[in-house]
Amino acid sequence: MSACVAPRRIWLAVLAAGVGACMAAPAMAQTTAPPPEEEEEGDSTEQGHTQMDGSFGVLTHDEWVRETRRKAFEDTDWKFQARSYYLGREKYDDTESEAWALGGSAGFKTGYFRERFAFGATAYGSAPLYAPDEKDGTLLLKPGQEGYAVLGEAYVETLLGEEAKLTIGAQGLDTPYINKNDSRMTPNTFLAAVFSGLHGDGKQTGQWRWGAGYVDKIKERNSDEFVSMSDDAGADIKRGVYAAGLNYTKGELSIGAINYWSSNVINIFYTEAKYGIPIGGNAKLKFAAQYSDQQSVGDNRLTGSDFEAHQWGVKAELGAGGVLLTAAYTDAGGDRDMTTPWSGYPGYTSVQVEDFNRAGETAWLVRAAYTFPKHTGLSAYALYVAGSDPDAASGYGRGETDFNVQWSPPEGMLKGLMVRVRYAVVNQDDPGDTDLTDLRVMVFYDLPF
Repeated sequence: MSACVAPRRIWLAVLAAGVGACMAAPAMAQTTAPPPEEEEEGDSTEQGHTQMDGSFGVLTHDEWVRETRRKAFEDTDWKFQARSYYLGREKYDDTESEAWALGGSAGFKTGYFRERFAFGATAYGSAPLYAPDEKDGTLLLKPGQEGYAVLGEAYVETLLGEEAKLTIGAQGLDTPYINKNDSRMTPNTFLAAVFSGLHGDGKQTGQWRWGAGYVDKIKERNSDEFVSMSDDAGADIKRGVYAAGLNYTKGELSIGAINYWSSNVINIFYTEAKYGIPIGGNAKLKFAAQYSDQQSVGDNRLTGSDFEAHQWGVKAELGAGGVLLTAAYTDAGGDRDMTTPWSGYPGYTSVQVEDFNRAGETAWLVRAAYTFPKHTGLSAYALYVAGSDPDAASGYGRGETDFNVQWSPPEGMLKGLMVRVRYAVVNQDDPGDTDLTDLRVMVFYDLPF
């Protein structure tokens, strides 16, 4: 198979970008001067992934205070986003998955009634613009290339004092192994009851961010139904997942851990630590390490027998100005491949197509990213991952090369628009030297309200 992109796919991708950009036309009424440049740290986290320092909500202490002081109806937050998404993939066996979809989301969250209760809801949808029946499998649409609409979020949030809250209902979650995995038209959402809290500011004092709860069901990215968490994982029983974890941050240090337990199905443990070292000017060295462990529990209803799988990884980054250079290494072991039924995979070498988490597989990654001056809204990166042969005799080593360009105007008539183009090539070291190509064009627009 050739790694080149077919001309038809190029034209479809260009058309998808053009139509998507037209969604921003209503915003073109006025322009504003670009704001002063502000230095922002780069981030190498893959789209759809969550690491420990981004778990249990992404609010800073100040944002938490502002959020929890919003007033009932007058401070209701409305959010509307339109999405155009094209994905074309040619697989190792020469089969194809291809679709172009249009859709988005509409939702709200109220302020707090009696300074205690808030309510939220979000509806999601995706409809086919180009979706050949014989090229199913992009996850932009339901199986069979069908469109869908679903009420993905409907919850009540109760404040428990100034630093904790309880959220019950259909909601989005962000933890390493249960998260939104928002890398298609719509995200995962979950039926759950979750306690969460934030204590300290992470600067003058240490900050503790924590969460604990029970997750009963999941709505997958391209589904309009909630199903049992154990069903979604592939077990023949209906079980939810109990999860609890916390993360501590102070200055440049971040360390945390979380555990997930589903009766008679699986136990997953994850821990991660990060540390940054300023080295003069605007440069910084950052180091990170992670470890995941997965084991069968109880009656082993997931696979029918005992299993154990694990992976560890390390990552180093150098950021200076708009440049971010990253190197990472991971090593997976055990008697089964790692699994991620409810999330994107959090491993440092998990990228656009492959997760590099098969039993016996080691992988190393190099990545170079550049963020242009803030007023341009432009950023780009390229990366390469080399993976070894896994333990399975039927498996082969793989190498993946990814390219990404993104444009998100921060101000002016196009503020709220995001255009992103991603392209991946995966080469497999099998006797036929087969490869896989993956082209994605995303145009998202947050409508002003």
